[in-house]
Amino acid sequence: MKNIYLIKDVSRLSGFSIPTIKYYIRMGLVEEIGRSPSTNFRYFDDSTVSVLGKIKEFRKNNISLEKIKDEMKTLK
Repeated sequence: MKNIYLIKDVSRLSGFSIPTIKYYIRMGLVEEIGRSPSTNFRYFDDSTVSVLGKIKEFRKNNISLEKIKDEMKTLK
């Protein structure tokens, strides 16, 4: 069974702020797995935490977000 997280949980697990995660969603680097119909909360899973970990490693190496986006496309 996979774990399901809210954005606040993903933020805590990844070390990225909520606004940063939302920015990455808008850029297409991160995808939500669904939304609650009643509350409109975003849901994420372990793959999101994994992707954010990869982004963090790229950023530590001063790789631009555009290059990260290109690299993430090849990893899919």
